[in-house]
This record gives sequence, C-alpha cells and structure tokens, in this order.
Amino acid sequence: MHTPVHSRARAWVAAVLAAGVVAVGAITAATAANAAPVNLSQGKTATASSTENTDYTPARNAVDGNAATRWASLRADPQTLQVDLGQTATLDHVTLVWEAAYGKAFTVQTSADGTSWSTAATVTNGTGGTQSVSVSGSARYVRLNLTARGTGYGYSLWEFQVFGEVGGITPTPTPTSGTCGTTNVAQGKTATASTTENGGTPASAAVDGNLGTRWSSTFADAQWWRVDLGSSQSVCKVTLRWEGAYGKAFRVQTSTNGTTWATAATVTNGTGGAQTLDVAATARYVRLDLTARGTGYGYSLWEVQINTGTTTPPTDPPVDPIPGGGDLGPNVHVFTPAMSQASIQATLDSAFQAQETSQFGTRRDQFLFAPGSYDVQAHIGFNTSISGLGRNPDDVNITGGVWVDAQWFAGNATQNFWRSVENLAITPFTGEARWAVSQAAPMRRVHVKGNLNLAPSSYGWASGGFIADSKVDGSVQSYSQQQWLNRDSTFGSWGGSVWNMAFSGVQGAPAPSFPNPSHTVIDTSPVVREKPYLYLDGSSYAVFVPSVRTNARGISWADGATPGTSIPLTQFFVAKPGDTATKINQALAQGLNLLLTPGVYSLDQTIQVTRANTVVLGLGYATIIPTAGQTAMKVADVDGVKVAGILFDAGTTKSPALLEVGVAGSHADHAANPISIHDVFARVGGAIAGKVTDALVVHADDTIVDHIWSWRGDHGAGIGWTVNTSDHGLIVNGNDVMAYGLFVEHFQKENLLWNGDRGRTVFFQNELPYDVPNQAAWQNGSSRGYAAYKVADSVTTHEGWGLGAYSYFNVDPSIVVDRGFQVPDKPGVRMHNLLTVSLGGNGTIAHIINTTGGVAQGTATIPAYLVSYGG
Repeated sequence: MHTPVHSRARAWVAAVLAAGVVAVGAITAATAANAAPVNLSQGKTATASSTENTDYTPARNAVDGNAATRWASLRADPQTLQVDLGQTATLDHVTLVWEAAYGKAFTVQTSADGTSWSTAATVTNGTGGTQSVSVSGSARYVRLNLTARGTGYGYSLWEFQVFGEVGGITPTPTPTSGTCGTTNVAQGKTATASTTENGGTPASAAVDGNLGTRWSSTFADAQWWRVDLGSSQSVCKVTLRWEGAYGKAFRVQTSTNGTTWATAATVTNGTGGAQTLDVAATARYVRLDLTARGTGYGYSLWEVQINTGTTTPPTDPPVDPIPGGGDLGPNVHVFTPAMSQASIQATLDSAFQAQETSQFGTRRDQFLFAPGSYDVQAHIGFNTSISGLGRNPDDVNITGGVWVDAQWFAGNATQNFWRSVENLAITPFTGEARWAVSQAAPMRRVHVKGNLNLAPSSYGWASGGFIADSKVDGSVQSYSQQQWLNRDSTFGSWGGSVWNMAFSGVQGAPAPSFPNPSHTVIDTSPVVREKPYLYLDGSSYAVFVPSVRTNARGISWADGATPGTSIPLTQFFVAKPGDTATKINQALAQGLNLLLTPGVYSLDQTIQVTRANTVVLGLGYATIIPTAGQTAMKVADVDGVKVAGILFDAGTTKSPALLEVGVAGSHADHAANPISIHDVFARVGGAIAGKVTDALVVHADDTIVDHIWSWRGDHGAGIGWTVNTSDHGLIVNGNDVMAYGLFVEHFQKENLLWNGDRGRTVFFQNELPYDVPNQAAWQNGSSRGYAAYKVADSVTTHEGWGLGAYSYFNVDPSIVVDRGFQVPDKPGVRMHNLLTVSLGGNGTIAHIINTTGGVAQGTATIPAYLVSYGG
C-alpha cells in the first residue's frame, strides 16, 4: 500500500508531525536535572509473527526511528510484534504510532527471558493514532500480543517505542562528595566535528543552547565531535541530548592541548535520549569519540552540555570488562611432536570418519600442529581446517601427507567444499600431495615438498579452487579441474587446463594463453594482504597480521618471515559457541579483537565491528547464523579491519545482508590501510532454508576481497526458487576495490553487481541459478534473465581477468539468458579472457558480454570464448 521513504530529512519531519506534543514533551523533559525515560527499543532486534512484505514492511521498521517506514502484518488475527532490548531495563511506558491499520484489542507483555511472559497492560478499545500505554516493572523483552484488528487489513505500526531506563555506562559515577555546577560552559564555544550531514547541521548547533537545532554526521562510523572550552577547567559532568540517531558505543575524551587525549567515560550500550555522564578531569577540550551508531543514520545531537566543579567517581564500574585470551575450546585439537603419533593419527581418522560425508552437519574441527615434524596421514573432510602453529610454513612438517579425494561421491569432487590447509609443509610419502577440492577450500601458506595433484584419484570432475602464498617444489597438475586461481605463489611448473586457469603474481606460471590452453597470467598482484593466522609466539598464542604488499609476486616468506604485526591472543576475545552477540559486541567495543573458535553461532543481533584495525578471525569454519532477520556482521567505514575464515549461513528469517563492509554512501579513503576480507563464505540454503536479500555487500573504498564463495544452495535442505531466496551474491558499492577469487553462484538476479568505480577482479567463477522455473519467471525488463556479472552503467573504469559464467537450468533447459556479462561501453571498462558454458545443454547463454561473443549451448558442453572486450 505504501512506497518506502528513505530521505532522512523527510523522516525527521514525519517524526515531528506524527508525534505532535509528545515530541515537544520529550524535549522539555530532557531539560530536567534527572534524565527522562528514553526510547530503549530504537535500533534493537525486532521480530514478528508475520510481515505483509519482507522487503518493505519487516518488523525492524517499527524500531528504526524512521516515522516514514513501518511494520505490517498479514491480514489475520492474532499477531505478535516483539523487541529484544538487549538487557534488562526498568520500563515506564510504550508509545505506539499506528498507521491506518491499527490494533483495536491487544496486550503489552513483558519477559525476562523471551519465554515466560507477563501482561503489563491491556487495551480493549484502541482507536489508532499515537497511543501511549503505561507499563511498569523490569524486562528485557517486550511484546505486543495483537488479538483484534481495527480494519480489514493487518496490523501496521510506524513506530513501536519502549521507554524506560537501563544501565550500560562505564563508569557511572554517583557523586559522593564535591559540588558540580549547573552552568553549561560549552554553550557558545567553538565546536568542530569529523563530518556534518549537511550545512544545516553544523557542529556548532550542539552548543548553541537551542534544542531545536542539532549537529549530525554523515552515515558512517567512526566519527568525532569536540568543543574548545577556551581554558582548562575542572569538568565534572557531560550531558548529551540525542536526536533519534544516537550513539550506541562511544567515549568521552578530554585534553589540555587538543593533541593528547585521555578517556573520561566509556559507553558500550547507549540507548539515546538524554544521557548524563559524570566525569572527573581537567580539560580545555572535550571530545566525543563515536564508534558505533544505534541506527542506520549518522550521529545526531540536539545539545552537548558540560558542567564544571568537582565530583568523586566510584572505584568500581558496574560492568566487568571481558578478559582477552583463554583456551581455544573443545573443537580445536592441538598436537605437539612429543605426543604419540598413533594417537594423533587416531584423532585425525576419527574426525575424517565423522566429516567425510557430513556436508551440512554442525560439527566443526580445527587441527593445529605445534612446530616440529609429524609422520601422519591427514585426510580432510567437510568443515575441517588443518594448520601449522609456526611463524613460517616450514616450522611444521607433515611427512606423511595431507589429502582430499572424492571416494565418498563416486570419484566426483565437485562437492568437496568447506575445508582448508594452511601454514605448514607437506613431504608426501608418495612424492605427490592431493588436494582435489571445489569451492571454499583454500590452500594458503603451504610448502609442498614434492608434486601437487588437484584432481581426484578417479580423475572425475572437480570445480575448484584457490591457492595463495604457497610453494610447490615440483609440478602442479590440474587435470580435470574446471577452473582455478593461483595467487602470489611459487611453482616448479604447472600442467593442465580445462576452462579457466588464472595466475596472479605466480613464479613458475605457464605462458599466457587463451583460450586453448586457457591460462590467464598476470605478472604481479596490484595490492594484496595475506590472511591473518594463529601461531605460537614462544609458548603463547598470537595472531600474525601480514602487511599489505603492492605489485606482489611469489610467496611472502621467500626471504624469511612474512612482514607484518603480531597481536597476542590476550588482545582477542576468544568466543565459543553459546556466546551471545551482546557479549561479543561488548568485547569489540571494549577494544578486543575477535577469535571465533569452531562451531555454530546462532545470534539474534548484528556483530558490530567499529574499531579501526580490528581482526576478526574464525577457526575451523566457525559459522554465524542470524536468527532474527538481522545482518549477521557489519564492519564500520574505518581503516584496516580484517575479517577472515568465517562461514555465514543465512537464517530462516530473511536478512538484508550477511556481511556488510563499510557504510552505504560513505567513501572514506583507506588506500594506505585497506579493509580486507579473506576466505569469507556465504551460504543461503543447504543446511537450513535461509533467506537474505544480498549476501555480501562492500561499501568501503579500497577494500581487498581475497577469496570468497557466495553460494545460494542448489542441493541439501531448504532448497527451492521460493524457499532459499536471495537476489545478489555480492554487491560492490565501494570505489577502488581489488578482488581476487570471486566464486559466486546461483543467485536470482545478478550474481555480482559492481556499482563502484575503478574496481578490478582477478578470476570470477559462476553458475547461474539451476532452479529457474520458466522463462517468464526470470525476466529482467525486456532482457531474458540476468547477467552473472554486471558493472553498473554509471561506472567509468573497471577491469577484469579470467571470468567464467555457466548455465545449468535443470528445471527448464529451454531457458535463455541474453548475456553472461554486462558492462557499460566506455573506454575505461576492459574485460580479458571471458567464457560462457552451457553444462550439458541445460540452457542457453546467447552472448558472452553485452551483445558480443558466441552462443553457449548444446550437450557437448563446449565453451564460448572471448579474448578481450572494451577499452
């Protein structure tokens, strides 16, 4: 019935008009000495029994602070709408801003655990509009139990606001002695900020004494706002009067010179409203260091008030800090040379027996080998990682072998997914190691002291793969592998080619040739950072973060240790399955990095990575499932964040994204210290009937994408055209993004949509969706179907190398897609070594790119090739 509105200005005006005198009352209350109850539900996780339209009217719209978006249910009684406040709060009242489809009869219910509910208020003759319902008591969860509609439609709420008070400030001092003045010494002083949303929201508006004007930032983390008091003074209190776009995590910092800063107060779970922080500092300058927003907008403050005098802070904060470090949990198996080789072999064999066929199981295993030599044979099954704990690969030597074959699948390796080997040397007892894998199965920092075979022993099909920062003394043979990317490695030689073999910065690569053999060879990798890895620094665990390399060629450890930085494990929150998103976010806001030990993490809130240079590292295919329709993880638009080794599994309630890197519309320059993601895998269906709008989204400029597999499932549980729904596997909105190894498959619109300028891709592998029911169901305007890889018309510069798209329309083999690739015809857009394939004649790809290139069709499975396009 309604079109979504995304204008911030319109949303703010709508909120004022909708709230009427309620908004004025809220501002008046905020001027009192004690803070008024604040809206605790804004930006929190909301769920509902049903939604009218999952894209336009989801439950989260009722708590987004935007009076122009709404939740709407199906046309039926009863319904529920529930919000998780994140922690227990003392409740005061609930304000409901109804759209025309209001609730006539309902109860407001509260719960401490989301299971046992008590009725806090009952309404039997609701009339809609803006409705305030008094409640009391303490609860974490608040629910509307809606039993009778007031119209023939469903229930529809612009806003569901729960007001009350909650803790979460560290420290939260109550003065026990001294006197804090009441004069606002910040009023009228010089204020500056990192950004402003527009000319009408300057930094000075937060200290002008006018509660009708405000400062607001752009829609990105991190931000800062500061004021110069004119002289050093004894600051005792800071009061923040937030507009709807509040700060969830931030610090109050003070300085006498504007250069050296000290933290006076830290907030990890702010809830907006009027917020008073008692501090004790001598300062001329006061700064807000804002690291995590409470909404999708920026930060917005009506007024910052600073008082001077004296106060005695408490000795103990109310929230204990989360310690770093600790044990690695039950799913990490650590071996040392002193252990019995037979016992190590038994552990490896037992895990392989459990994991050989368990493609979608919940078990996760990480094998870690301390420096030394081991005479074992490690067969690696699903959801299993094997790694050395040395500083360099040769510190750990496995003299038996590390193997992946495909006996479990009748010699076909096209489903050998989700396993990895890293940071060790292999001396294969046969002279040849075998790594017969397909997607999401990287080999990194491995020294093979012999030959390497990438095909199964039966030489059946395989659909890999990825090698980086590795050395093979002998030959690498690809045999039946359909495609493969090798990056920044050293080989004795390479043999084999099927459709798409790519080499970037590889010493020992074959000569460039396309299409027969199909060897795409790039001499150096323009800009790259190797994946962080866990190792033993003496007797203590640490994570090593390799430095960025430009024009890289060959292994990073050729001249000794890989350059970079070591971070002790004590600076990481070591998470284990069962830890909540609240605890993880507290640890991140506290300044810890994040190590996810193997297992499945079902989380009801977004993991917020807001601090520059944070490392998020998963072991053993640690898997995150969003359970409340939220984005699983968001990375702020800050320098140097690294996210590596994580499998995101879409939940059954549709999420907007699984991983979001940066902030929409923000284009901070990260060229000197880019964000990077490594071995990040997204799965939609297969394990469960997952749903997500766009699996992976990259907003941040200069991001390095180093090997992903974004997969909408074609087999397993929860599979079907209207079951595991997802539009795009990867969207790139950032400029100057560098991507290596994009495996993106089966999504329902463009698998890869590239909107940013000056992007580069080295290797792309795609299968179009198998399960398109018929041609009419897959029309893109006047075009038949969607290109696998689309560069937006607005882009002026883009380049790609080694790009393949395949069709396998097994539900309706008569389906035609007009093109595999779609790009604007501009001088700066250039594509090299492209191919399209119809697998067994299941479907037709009419052109390779735009209207150029031959048709891919027929049961012979012969590719259509194109050496170059554009430029």
